Amino acid sequence: MARRRARELAFQALFQADRGGFDVLDVWDELRAELVLDDDDAYGEGLDAETVLLAERLVRTFAEHRERIDVDLGVLIEGWTFGQMAQTDLNVLRLALAERRALDVPGEVTVEMAVRLAKKFGGEDSGRFVNGVLAKLLRSAPSDGETPIRGGP
Repeated sequence: MARRRARELAFQALFQADRGGFDVLDVWDELRAELVLDDDDAYGEGLDAETVLLAERLVRTFAEHRERIDVDLGVLIEGWTFGQMAQTDLNVLRLALAERRALDVPGEVTVEMAVRLAKKFGGEDSGRFVNGVLAKLLRSAPSDGETPIRGGP
């Protein structure tokens, strides 16, 4: 449950930053300042420190590797530009690639969680789209679980 909620928080930061044209770390700092730990919050229950730290790790990993993540996504989403994609789908995909860099989680789990996020926050076809893109990622990823599609860090 902590990881699911952490992914949702990280997604919220990525989405808000993208939508508003803000720096994702600035958005995260504002979002984090509004969080209530171990009491009521926007989710209807308290967040523990582990959940918040995991969300922060995902956001910071994205911020640190954004260029590489976007290059890798560009390879995966043939026929689409970022401007053509729903912002929800784009940011779910970005978060999934950040998660592959930040956490020791099996690729199938990353895909499943990204599809759930896409279905929860995206449009009717978001889950299917995200699943298709990330399935390509898993087929092309080296066996050590590293994300890069085209070599390099």
